[in-house]
Amino acid sequence: MADSPTPKPTASAELNPGVNPCSAPLALWAQTALPLPSPVAVAYSGGADSTALLLAANALWPQGVVALHVHHGLQAAAHGFETHVRTQCERWGIACHVQHIQARHTAGESPEAAARVGRYRALAQMAESLGAPCVLLGHHADDQAETLMLALSRGAGLPGLAAMPTNFVRHGVRFARPILAVDPQTVRAWLDGQGLVVVNDPSNNDLGFTRNRIRHGLLRVWRRDFVAYAQTLARSAEHAAQAQSLLDELAQMDLQAVGVPPTIRGLQGLSGARQANALRHWLRTAHGVAPSQAQLKEVLRQIQACTTRGHRIELKVGAGVLRRRGQHLDWVLESNARLQ
Repeated sequence: MADSPTPKPTASAELNPGVNPCSAPLALWAQTALPLPSPVAVAYSGGADSTALLLAANALWPQGVVALHVHHGLQAAAHGFETHVRTQCERWGIACHVQHIQARHTAGESPEAAARVGRYRALAQMAESLGAPCVLLGHHADDQAETLMLALSRGAGLPGLAAMPTNFVRHGVRFARPILAVDPQTVRAWLDGQGLVVVNDPSNNDLGFTRNRIRHGLLRVWRRDFVAYAQTLARSAEHAAQAQSLLDELAQMDLQAVGVPPTIRGLQGLSGARQANALRHWLRTAHGVAPSQAQLKEVLRQIQACTTRGHRIELKVGAGVLRRRGQHLDWVLESNARLQ
């Protein structure tokens, strides 16, 4: 369904005085960000964190903010979410744009992943159509802690342990998370003090999702027993991100030497760890693919065994096939591979 805008009214409702906990970190992020021509877009779900972020952004850039809402089409409550965000934006004098998607997952894909992919694509499309140079996201300190715990539960490597970056680009659009250090409890307290109503997504209480079990179980224990848990976990994520940055630099250097796509002979001249690092980087940056540990081990084994001109390499990696093409490795979508 096409983007559906809410006309921007001329009058803006007054809010009660108080310090929005998102205001200071947003202003700090804005100082380090590139100049942002109007409008600045905020992903607005109607929940507590995106509400506080939207109001902080509107105070920092008056008349220069647009709210973007994605209707996922996954639950009946979503219609009420849309009504809420339109009503609130009209009250505050903020332009609101809504896009409907069908974020149902396919076989082998998690519902969370399907919704996330559809949401980012819709946000990018709306931002691009509006000429918004950046979309602000309301992820906070507990979201970052949950992401790190989720990565640990899956045995993730450094990219997963680095959790969520503050700035990133997806679908050609810049996204930012300026309130990653903000405690969500302070946000809730401020909203309650303002008498502001927010929506609560019932799916956040579904313990069938691993992230929700972390939120309602593990995170509560950490909050009880470790006062500075959010800062401590964020520091670990930052260390992982720095280490991954160094590995990315090394991979770029090695790929300059072995070629892009990489030559088999060039890879054989690297240590096993550097082969794995270079292959991960190439697959991620060139094809958006992350091989599993088992897949990567088999690729490395076959590279070392490839000593004759007729040696064949063909392995499923992600949604495609990694295979030998002459003296190089190549990756193609599985559907395309069947046609070749």
